[in-house]
Amino acid sequence: MAALRRRLGEIFHLEAPPEPGGYRQTLRAALEVLDHEPSWLRPPDRQGRPGGLVMLDPGLPTIVVPDLHARMDFFLCVLGYEAEPGLTALDLLSLGRLQIVCLGDGVHAEGRAAGRWRSAREEYEEDFASHYCMDEEMRESLGVMAMVMEVKSAVPERFHFLKGNHENITNESGGGNFPFRKFALEGQMVRAYMERFYGEEVLDLHARFEKELPLLASGHGFLLSHAEPAAFYPRARLVEYRSDPEVVAGLTWTDNGDAEPGSVRKMLDHYLSLDEARDGLYFGGHRPASGGYLLRAEGRYVQIHDPERFVVAQLPATGRIDLQRDVREIDSRWLLAF
Repeated sequence: MAALRRRLGEIFHLEAPPEPGGYRQTLRAALEVLDHEPSWLRPPDRQGRPGGLVMLDPGLPTIVVPDLHARMDFFLCVLGYEAEPGLTALDLLSLGRLQIVCLGDGVHAEGRAAGRWRSAREEYEEDFASHYCMDEEMRESLGVMAMVMEVKSAVPERFHFLKGNHENITNESGGGNFPFRKFALEGQMVRAYMERFYGEEVLDLHARFEKELPLLASGHGFLLSHAEPAAFYPRARLVEYRSDPEVVAGLTWTDNGDAEPGSVRKMLDHYLSLDEARDGLYFGGHRPASGGYLLRAEGRYVQIHDPERFVVAQLPATGRIDLQRDVREIDSRWLLAF
């Protein structure tokens, strides 16, 4: 893991977006891993491809990482923090004593970069004659994704990144994806930048990477997806997610209050054992949850995405989940490990 640690530190300290040739290689390596995930980990679809469901190891504790949104420092602090006395999360990953699941939305900085997005829009409207602000956004966004791919390639069976609604590099409408804009024309601007500075091959590889990401992870007493499930989606539909846009949209785009009543409970009952489902919880990000976490769906759905803080859930391998104990803020000092 020393080489991986060095590589992550190199990406973090880059002064520009990742070099296109190197980023292409990183994408290809990650795609090779995603294309060949074992059937016990991701049950295959009818074509033999890894399905949209991840079966987590029930014997390992799990760190759940909500929306990154280009926060390279957040991702590195999670890996560098002392998850056990004397051992970082990255150490435990390498030793096979921990698994980590990211809930998606790697790209597009949020409110902290609102002014930068507005300036970047002016750059975009001038055909990137200058592109300082957009370079900085892409340094962070592609930097996060390069880190994610490096870790996935290094520990593929214990590190997972679920698809979020921002995993749509081409800004397409279809297949469960929708174009995105918030502070500017983020989706359109990112696609134009990728076409201009990375080329169609890298853009296509990145889009393929996003479409190979799973949607739902099932662990010991819990479920994970980017957003609250809009409806109940049985296992068969999750496995065949590539041909089911409703499932993709329903696990990545659901706004607060838009889910069908009982969808969380039905999902827990379907994917967990009878004993686990009784006290099971469903974790997601997608919508902001200040103050650590928010509860929805009769207290069974836990939102943990805090845009201002490094909040994660560290779920035990045995025993009941205690939100007061297990949802925690990661101190930024752990960034010094890199």
